[in-house]
Amino acid sequence: MALAAERHFKGELSGIAITRYGHGMPTRSIRVVEAGHPVPDEAGEAAAREILAKAGELGADDLLLALLSGGGSSLLSLPAPGVGMAQLKALTSRLLKSGADIREMNTVRKHLSAIAGGRLAAASRAPVLALIISDVTGDDPTHIASGPCAADPTTIEDAKAVLAKYGIEFSGPFSESPKVVRATNKVVATAYRSLEAAAEVFQRHGIKPVILGDTITGEARDVGIEMAQLARRTPGPAALISGGECTVTVQGEGGRGGRCCEFLLSLGIESGGAWAIAADTDGIDGTEENAGAVLTPDFLQRAARMSVSAEQMLARHDSYGFFSALGDLVVTGPTRTNVNDYRAIVIP
Repeated sequence: MALAAERHFKGELSGIAITRYGHGMPTRSIRVVEAGHPVPDEAGEAAAREILAKAGELGADDLLLALLSGGGSSLLSLPAPGVGMAQLKALTSRLLKSGADIREMNTVRKHLSAIAGGRLAAASRAPVLALIISDVTGDDPTHIASGPCAADPTTIEDAKAVLAKYGIEFSGPFSESPKVVRATNKVVATAYRSLEAAAEVFQRHGIKPVILGDTITGEARDVGIEMAQLARRTPGPAALISGGECTVTVQGEGGRGGRCCEFLLSLGIESGGAWAIAADTDGIDGTEENAGAVLTPDFLQRAARMSVSAEQMLARHDSYGFFSALGDLVVTGPTRTNVNDYRAIVIP
């Protein structure tokens, strides 16, 4: 997005782009900072503080151009006064393992932030234009990157209710977010459009595409079971295509697999094997280096020859370890975009 701005913006341009470690690209006038994701860190905090300060220096004749995408909640992470980065790191880690969905997580984060929940736009006297790549269901700007340029309808009480729901103790202090913000928020790319692009590919190959939607949520292993049952009822040749963001509730040790791999392993166990893929479009499923994995009809037989138990690995939330052992991980490297997860099940 920063490169596109440099290539096409007519006029003087300067700024800062924050991205995940290893995902930077060479730019001319926009400085690139690499920081922590999905758990925030001090590099992101320092860059976010500088961005907020520069926004406050703009005048009425300037323009604040905010380029936002999924991942921004952790990358653009500036704790509210009284909240330390160590506290925010620990809380984020607990939320990631709790089973909370992205909207719930962002509700909490917006009330512990000095820049999210409309605060970036509120700091600027200049007109604000936010161009947004959506990675959340519904494509509402207030939920994407925790909505730094969008008015926030949630309250401190909403944030406390999320923490109580998942049994997470955190005393704050919390910060109320702006309810009115002057800014133009424009979503320029969505998860559903990526599913339509996939459908066009399947159509060209004589496979009927069935788009199930980009709003599939819930526990990844439960969604895997439901998808396997749906596939059994679907006549082929067809491809069941879906997006959305599932969750993984980690209890105890384990948890090296991301939501895409956990979905896929559950799908495979329920179906006995299938042709399928599940991957995060940003190239990272969870915390490892893979975007996701592929599933094959013979995966259980191959696993048995290697003395690897699909059921045991799923119980430990180590779907990454399972597909790594089989050599079936999908590793793309940085894609430098993020339009949520992509799943496809091909029915012969």
